[in-house]
Formats: sequence, structure tokens, C-alpha cells
Amino acid sequence: MMNMDENESDSDIEEIQEALAAGKIQPGLIVQEQKKHFINNKEGLKDKIKEFSLDSLKWIERLVLSSKQNDASVDNGETDGDQLQNDDFNRELKFYRQAQATVLEGLARLAKLSVPTKRPEDYFAEMAKSDEHMKKVRSKLLEKKISMEKSEKAKKLREMKKYGKKVQVEVLQKRQKEKREMLESVKKFRKGQVDKLDIFDETIERQPKQQNQGKQIQGKQQFKPNKKREYKNKKFGFGGQKKRSKYNTAESSADLRDFSRGPGKRNFKSKPQGKNSKRPGKNKRKAIKNKKK
Repeated sequence: MMNMDENESDSDIEEIQEALAAGKIQPGLIVQEQKKHFINNKEGLKDKIKEFSLDSLKWIERLVLSSKQNDASVDNGETDGDQLQNDDFNRELKFYRQAQATVLEGLARLAKLSVPTKRPEDYFAEMAKSDEHMKKVRSKLLEKKISMEKSEKAKKLREMKKYGKKVQVEVLQKRQKEKREMLESVKKFRKGQVDKLDIFDETIERQPKQQNQGKQIQGKQQFKPNKKREYKNKKFGFGGQKKRSKYNTAESSADLRDFSRGPGKRNFKSKPQGKNSKRPGKNKRKAIKNKKK
């Protein structure tokens, strides 16, 4: 079998080569032409046209109406065809009047055929979409509503936070201002520039100034130093001149309290006793002890 197929293919190749050499065929793809058969069934087409035509059906099945309304009531015979093309208002009005006339005619025909044209009050039409689909739609709408409410709530919270921060800053600024004004008023009161001081809902008035040893310092309060300060002032001085502070005066020369009554003896008893009294020396203390024995 293989030998027969090979011989046939070799003979076909030789025939093709001879045809090419003779110019009977051209090089390229060889496609066999097929004849087309056209069918022109006129009778069948006419039958289909009759089936499709609406004239064979009843009017209740077609509900086709045409109106021949007189257009004189619309344009009053004043508008021409060319003017009507450019007048959109009148053209739309004619369409409306024509549709209205056909509707009235159709209602009259349906009334003759006893076909109801009004929907009863208890009429419930079946929806085109199923209940499951409407449940999905409802759930989506609820999710969208909840998300919108959450976003609105978050927006209000952000606005409230901003307003709260603003109010807090204003309150702090007000407190700082009140504190600054209070400190300034206290300083003025201390310096004597103000006679009254309003603080913590209380009014403090300045007391009248008293003269200290016949002298009064204007604008300042006089304070009496304590005993420690007086002692230090007396011991170390309180400013002023310190020269010639130990010079004898007429009063110091006339004061004989530190001298003894007899010649060559000191009267220690006449000396004031206390913290400021001078302590006797060691030998003198021994002599006093021996006398007591």
C-alpha cells in the first residue's frame, strides 16, 4: 500500500511540473472554485409578509391608531410650512394635540369593547424582580445608609473636637490675660499707684499712711525693723558716716557711771548687767571667787 501511494504522489508532482512548464497554471495556492446557488422564493416571502402584517390581526391585538386632526386650531391659518419648521413651540404643540386626539379615540374604542382602562384601587402588580433580588438591593441600601451615617457622625465629631480645642485655647488665653492683669494691678497697689484692688471678688482698700517720728515717705509704706535688725544696726551701723563715731562728747564726758567711787577701784556693780555687759578677765574672776570663799 505504501508503494502505491508513493507512486501516485510522484505522478501528481510530475503532472504539476509539466503544467507549470506549459504555462497552464501559475505558481501559488490552488483554490477550487465553488458555484453559488441563489434561492429566490417569492411565494414564500409573500406568505411571510402576510403573516407579519398587522392588518390580519384584530385592533385589540394591535392598538394602532392614526389621527387626522385639523391643525387650523393650532396655527389659526397664520403659519406656513416653512415657518412651522423653524417654530419649535407650534410644532411640539401639534404633536401634543395629535397624540391627545388618538388617546381619546382609543379610550372610546376600548369602552365599546368593554375593556377596562382604569386600574382598581386594590390592584397589586407582580414585580419583574424576585424577592431575593429585592432583599439584596435593600441590604445594599441599608449598608450605604449606615456608612453615610457613620461618615456624618465622624465628621461631626471632628468638627466638635476642633471647636473644643478652639474653646480650650480661648479659655487658656483668657485666664492668662486675667492673671497678667491681676499681677499688674497688685504691682500698682503695692507701689501706691492704686488705692483699691479687686481680687477674688473682694475689694481691698489702702489704709491711711501714718507718720513715723514726724516723717512720712511719700509713695512707700514705713516698716518697723525687728529687734535683731535693730541690734545689728546698732552694732555695725546702718550706713552714713562712721568717722569720729568714738569721739568724746559733752554727754560722754559727764557720764561717770563706769568709774569707781573710791580711788583706784572699779565699781563693777554699777556697770549694767546683761548680755551686752563685758566679761571680766581670768585673774579678776579668780580673785572674785577667792573673796567669796
